[in-house]
Amino acid sequence: MSSDDHAPAGPDAPAHPGAERTGLRSLALDLTPLRASPQFRLLWAGQGVSFFGSQMTYVAIPVQVFLLTGSTLAVGLIGLCELVALLLSAFVGGAVADAWDRRRMIRIAEIGLLTVSALLLLNATLDRPRVWPLFLLSAFAAAFDGLQRPSLEALHARLVPKELQPAAAALRSATGSLAALGGPALAGVLIGYVGVPVVYAVDVVSFAASLTALTLMAATPPRADADRPSLQAVREGLRYARSQPVLMGTYIADFNAMVFGMPRALFPALAVTRYGGTGVVGLLYAAPYAGSLLATATSGWTRRVHRHGQAIIWAVAVWGLAITAFGFASSLPVALVALAVAGAADMVSGLFRMTVWNQTIPDHLRGRLASIEMVNYASGPLLGDAEAGVVARLTSLQTSVVSGGLLCLAGLVGVVAFLPEFVRYDARQAQRPEQAG
Repeated sequence: MSSDDHAPAGPDAPAHPGAERTGLRSLALDLTPLRASPQFRLLWAGQGVSFFGSQMTYVAIPVQVFLLTGSTLAVGLIGLCELVALLLSAFVGGAVADAWDRRRMIRIAEIGLLTVSALLLLNATLDRPRVWPLFLLSAFAAAFDGLQRPSLEALHARLVPKELQPAAAALRSATGSLAALGGPALAGVLIGYVGVPVVYAVDVVSFAASLTALTLMAATPPRADADRPSLQAVREGLRYARSQPVLMGTYIADFNAMVFGMPRALFPALAVTRYGGTGVVGLLYAAPYAGSLLATATSGWTRRVHRHGQAIIWAVAVWGLAITAFGFASSLPVALVALAVAGAADMVSGLFRMTVWNQTIPDHLRGRLASIEMVNYASGPLLGDAEAGVVARLTSLQTSVVSGGLLCLAGLVGVVAFLPEFVRYDARQAQRPEQAG
C-alpha cells in the first residue's frame, strides 16, 4: 500500500472508518487489521511465536554467563558485543529493505537466527560449556537482527492501510508484550528445574512457525524507483532524520531512558543476592512486559491524545521514577510492581513514537529510517547494560539502579529544553509522509 493512498492516522484517529467506540470498548484492542489483511495476520502470528522463543534465549544467555563467571561486568559486556555487531549491520539492513523484497530479507535473517540458537544449544550441552561462544553468538544474533528488523518494520507499514496502522501497532505490541512476559518467565522456570539447554531448544523450534508464515506470504517486491543499496542511500536517510526535530525528539527521549534507566544487566545478580536465587530471574525480566501488556490492552484512550511529544515526555518521566523506586525495593513484590509500572510507561511512549514515525516518514525511506530507529532503541539498552554493569562494579547494585533512574530524569529536562518542536508536536497539524519527504 503506497503512502499516497491514505492520510496519516495517529492514536487520536479512529482505528478504522466508522469505528469510533465508546465506554470500555474504546479502551480495548482493535482486531480489524487481523481481519482485513491476511498477509499481516500471517506475519503477526509467525513473528509472535518466534519472538516468544527469542525472549527465552534473551534471558538464558546473561544467566548462563553469570553462572559461568559470577560477574555482572561480564553480563554487561554482552551488550557491547551486540552493539558493535548491530551498528555494523543495521544501516546495511535499512538500505537493503528499501531495495529488495522485504519478505525475502526477513526469511534469510530468520534462518541465520535459527542457526545461532542451534549453536547456543550445542555449546550448552557440552560437559563444560564455554563462555566465549556466548559473546560471539550474541554478536551474530544482533547482526542478523540488524539485517532483519528494518525490513520487518517497513513490511508492516505496507501490509495495512494508514488508518489501520495504529491498531496494527497495538496488536504487534500486544504480542510482543505477551512474548516478553511469558518467554522470560518460562525461561526462568526451565533454567531452574531442567537447565539452560532446554531453553535454547525451545527457541530453535519456535523458528519453524515464523519460517512457515513467511513461506505462505506473498512476495513484496520493492518500488520500481527504489534506490540501490549504497552509502549515498544511507546518507539520505540520515539527512532526512536530522531534518525532522520531532523524529529526533522521539529518538533522543527513548535513548536517554534506555542508557541511564535500563538495569536489566543487573537482574541475575539481584535475583541471586536480594530476591532468592536464579529461579526468580525470569520474573524480573518479565515484570516490565506485564506492565507493557496492560498498557497495550487498554490503549484505546491513546486515540484521543493529540500532543504526542508531550505524551512521550510524561511517559519517560514515569519510567525514570519507577526505575528509581525499583532500586530502593527490598522485597520481590515491590520490585516487580515498580518494573511493571516502568514497562507500562515504556509501552505508552512506544505507541506514540511508532505513530509519529508513521506520520512523518515517506514509504521510500521507511527501511532506512527503520534502521535508524533500530540502532536507537537497540543501542540504548545495550549501552545501558554496560553502564549498569560498570557502575555496579565500581559502587553497588543499588547505586547503579537508583543513579540510572535519576540520570534519566535529568536527561529528559535537556530534551524539553533543547527540542521545543518536539514538545509542541500536535498530530492534528502533522504533514502527510509524502509531503514531509
